[in-house]
Parts: sequence; C-alpha cells; structure tokens
Amino acid sequence: MAYRIALIGCGVVAQGFMKILAEKGKALKERHGLEAKIVAVSDKLKGSILVPEGIDLPKFLAHVEAGKKVDDFPAKGAVKGLDPVETIKRAPADIVIEVTFTDIKTGEPATTYIKEALGSGKHVITTNKGPIALHGAELQALAKKKKVLLRHEGVVMSGTPVFDLLEFCLAGNDVREVKGILNGTTNFILTKMETDAMPYKDALALAQKLGYAEADPTADVEGFDALAKIYALSKIVLGADIKIEDVAREGISKITSEDIRKAAAEGKRYKLVASARRDGPKVVASVRPEKLPLSDPLAGVSGAINALTFHTDLSGPITIQGAGAGKMETGFALLIDLLAIHREISRRAAPVPCDDIPSDVRAGALRHPQTGLVESQSMPRSLGGKG
Repeated sequence: MAYRIALIGCGVVAQGFMKILAEKGKALKERHGLEAKIVAVSDKLKGSILVPEGIDLPKFLAHVEAGKKVDDFPAKGAVKGLDPVETIKRAPADIVIEVTFTDIKTGEPATTYIKEALGSGKHVITTNKGPIALHGAELQALAKKKKVLLRHEGVVMSGTPVFDLLEFCLAGNDVREVKGILNGTTNFILTKMETDAMPYKDALALAQKLGYAEADPTADVEGFDALAKIYALSKIVLGADIKIEDVAREGISKITSEDIRKAAAEGKRYKLVASARRDGPKVVASVRPEKLPLSDPLAGVSGAINALTFHTDLSGPITIQGAGAGKMETGFALLIDLLAIHREISRRAAPVPCDDIPSDVRAGALRHPQTGLVESQSMPRSLGGKG
C-alpha cells in the first residue's frame, strides 16, 4: 500500500524519520508491502512546503540539514506559506505525523493539530507527550468516531517499544504497576556522580556539553519530563482518573556526592524513579529519587539510558531498556507506528470467506471469481492511490 504523509514539525525527529524512509524505502516495500512519500512539511519557524507528487527526500534532507528554511526548497508545483493547520487541511495526506515541541501544561499547539487531522479523517502519529498525557482519551474517542488511528509509540521511551510490547506481547496481562527510569539526562548525571565521583554541578555541565541536557535543564533535573511520561503511562496503561497535579514530583538537584557515597556503602544506588501503581480503586503515581538495591534491574541501568518495568499478573515483572531519545531512535518510533497503521489497514482490507460474513452484509460485498472470497465495496484496496 502507498501512503501519503504530512509532517507537522521539521526538527531532528522529523529529519530522522525522513532519513529512515529515504534509506529503507526499498526494504520496507519488499518486506512489508509498505510505500510512503512525504507530500507536505510544515514548521512554524522554518516554513512549509506542500508537494502533491511527493518531496525528494535525499535532496530535502540535505537542504534542511544545511540550516536552510523549508519553504526555500525548490520543488515543481510546490505550495508554500501555509501554516500547520492549513497544511493539514490542504495536504492530500492519509497520515499526519505531529512532531512539534511539547507543552505539558496545555498540550498546545499540538493538540489542535491532532484534532484537526483526526477530524478530517486522517490517521495521526505523534511523539508529543502533552496531547497524549492531557487529552489522550478525548483524542482516541475522536479517532474512533472518525474510524482512523492515533498512535504514539515514541511518547515515553523514544524507539524502545513500550506500547507495542503492551499491545501485542503482554496482551491478556493485568498490569498492576509501572516503574522506570524515564529520563536519560538525570540517569547520566547520577551515573557520573557515582562512577566518576563528580559533584552534581560538574556532572550536569558534562551532560550539557554532550547535548543530553538543555541550557536550562529544569525540565530534566527537576523531574518534569519524567512526570509527563509517567502521567501518560498512568492514564493509558492503568486507566488512572487523576490530574497531573496529583503526581508527586521531586528532582535530583538536591542529591549530593555524600548521598551517593552513603547509598553505595549500603549496597544501593540512586535513580530518579517514575512509578505508578494500583492502590485499591486508585492509582498512585510519583517521580522521585530512590535508593534502589543493586538486585533491582533498574539499578543496573547506566548512562543516558531509559528502562521500564511492568509488574503483571501472568508474566511477572518484565523490564525493557533502551535509548529514551535521539534523532534516529525517535524517528524509528514513528516507523513503528507507521507499520502498525499499515498492518491494521491491511487487515481491514483483507478479504474473508463468504461464510464468515453475516447474511445482512453480504449484499454489499463482491465475490472474487477465482478464490471464492468476498470483499466489501466500502473497503479500499489502497490508501492514497497509486502515488
């Protein structure tokens, strides 16, 4: 199947995804029967371009990676100057990928973009924590109403497959608790404070030098990033009926080298732990530094790595770890969701034996003359035409 994609946002994540499509396009078609082309890119700061026939990805990537604006890219038949909402409305896209900045307080403007796309009958993929954490149920209800899909694998651990693991591999389990290291910056800092005996300020400065931490590291070191992620997990995995203000939060900025040494002497290790667990009918969630015994799988996670443990009733504790950020890693999260949408659309469009179809809907179906299978007239064989 051929899919036409509109990208809202053109930062490192969007560029990582485009690079994956450019490099793996042939393999995706051969292995999965998936073809995709980018027909629009819109970024509030870098401009926008809409090319119905598809953008030349290698040339476009070279253009934006050189620091040039999106709307300066030369392309025949291009429409330029559209804002993100106009791009969503006008682009001949089947799927909108939303990768703009995160605002965990309001979820905007990403929530507006997602609503516009879903409302117009387009599938949506996002890596944005704000809309999913704050408005996830509302957005999924809209997607269901419009009979489209909303996917968000990259929201919590980038390309490390949290939600696919739950949806497919752990299906049938009752998840009672989730507990993890959901911020790579703080884990890097705590690791350096222990292994290299670095004071907190020096470890933070190194994290900033290496690009793990922003110039203003507040969102990371004070636990706001991990808070948004565990709040999203609380809502999606545990069905929590809580507000983000209900999640207790404490960062790592007050942890001293002496605290690290004392923990080591006790056979323990400090980690910034984000957790959510069922407590009767309620869900209790928090983000705080914890001294973990070295036997805990999370205690062995070092550097700028994320990890998450699911406590389940059938499979017991299951821990996954991997990169929680990165250009290609988060770009891969978008590919995970694109493939999931492709599988679901392929499943919906697959013919089924006539005997399995209720008699009241057979009249609207066509029998294949050779296979004896039937296909609904309302199910398109391809999403997006020949592209």
